[in-house]
Amino acid sequence: QVQFVESGGGLVQPGGSLRLSCAASGSIFSIYAMAWYRQAPGKQRELVAAITSGGSTNYADSVKGRFTISRDNAKNTVYLQMNSLKPEDTAVYYCNADWRDGRGFYHEGSWGQGTQVTVSS
Repeated sequence: QVQFVESGGGLVQPGGSLRLSCAASGSIFSIYAMAWYRQAPGKQRELVAAITSGGSTNYADSVKGRFTISRDNAKNTVYLQMNSLKPEDTAVYYCNADWRDGRGFYHEGSWGQGTQVTVSS
């Protein structure tokens, strides 16, 4: 069974930093696009940042210049470095990935369980 497990969330003061990780485990042949989404209470889930297998990235306007997405293909892991955090960044952060399993089947948009990020003084 393939799992995507996020870690690194927590409580941080405004202006602080956190680094989220999402590690995939199981029978994975290859992971293609990976992304971070977030969902604040009462709001829809939104894309924060995405990265292709080749390393191309894109970001939501609200996080440009503050967040950096990266990946380690050897470890099947995607990261989100979050700097200059603001209270409005408070949300549950989810990783998402498109991947192919060991039998060759393609899986689109698999989600992790989420990790809570709270920015508050």
